[in-house]
Amino acid sequence: MNLYQGVVGQPGPLQRRAMSKAITLLESTRVDHRTQADELLTQLLPHTGKAFRLGISGVPGVGKSTFIEALGLYLIGQGHRVAVLTIDPSSTVSGGSILGDKTRMEHLSVHEKAYIRPSPSSGTLGGVAEKTREAMLVCEAAGYDVVIVETVGVGQSEIAVAGMTDMFVLMQLPNAGDDLQAIKKGVMEIADLVVINKADIDKNAATRAEAQITSSLRLLSQHGNPENAHHDETLWHPKVVQISALLCQGVDSFWAAVTQFRQLQSANGRLATRREKQALSWMWERIDAGLKLAFRQHPQVRELLPQMQADVAAGRIAASTAARNLLQAQSNHALAAIK
Repeated sequence: MNLYQGVVGQPGPLQRRAMSKAITLLESTRVDHRTQADELLTQLLPHTGKAFRLGISGVPGVGKSTFIEALGLYLIGQGHRVAVLTIDPSSTVSGGSILGDKTRMEHLSVHEKAYIRPSPSSGTLGGVAEKTREAMLVCEAAGYDVVIVETVGVGQSEIAVAGMTDMFVLMQLPNAGDDLQAIKKGVMEIADLVVINKADIDKNAATRAEAQITSSLRLLSQHGNPENAHHDETLWHPKVVQISALLCQGVDSFWAAVTQFRQLQSANGRLATRREKQALSWMWERIDAGLKLAFRQHPQVRELLPQMQADVAAGRIAASTAARNLLQAQSNHALAAIK
């Protein structure tokens, strides 16, 4: 089956199968597969860009999977097609995903208008998989108009998803046990929307958390930046909403906030600018990854690497010195080839 025709074809089991095969091809590290994947992406690109990309992050146990299922079912009820890319920590044994987010979304995963794809992070930092951006393009080409990316969620380093989505949502708990959580920078200052989940357990705690986080967001946005002036109604100002994903409460209010964000950012041109910056950032990330791979596969480097690693491990040479020696070996070989 032609993967391009299968992905952009009619919705159904055959299309989902083609999407899965396409993403597997994109995730492959084989050189011949990489060439095929580049050709496929080039064919799919004209069909992409129409979906809204939503990134969701939060600490483990905050209820990301439960919320995404509730949101996905709500959106399908509103006439949308929803694709979910869940990023799992990688097993140190097999290298595969270990959390099984798809199995926790038992109702959404079997719906004909939903597509869920778990991918191992494979050691990639930032809570996303290396080929998440490419998988998003496959979903968009297949006609899914809302693409949700769920990060691993192991701490405040989970910010890479903000660099590939239109809106970054941070999920928080009402009783985190630390009032300073509300004023920490990092993920908080790049969040477009903060969601306080499990608000039904302790409504007073959820209200306090909402007040603290709202004040924090206002403080962070007023750090002398005129672009975040609160009197300007053409700009989006980060908000806080309370929900209970388990009871499906507040999901409509959440989506109303997302819709308002999308309308404002589209009208003032910031959504288009954000995507342009993300595309360039993606290009440079792939260049960095390609250079690193080429360096490790360089014949001179492969010859020197075992001895350098042994010397560094035994303390006979500094790690920085070993790195410079390896880089110099590659550079000298390249210069010799030019001459």
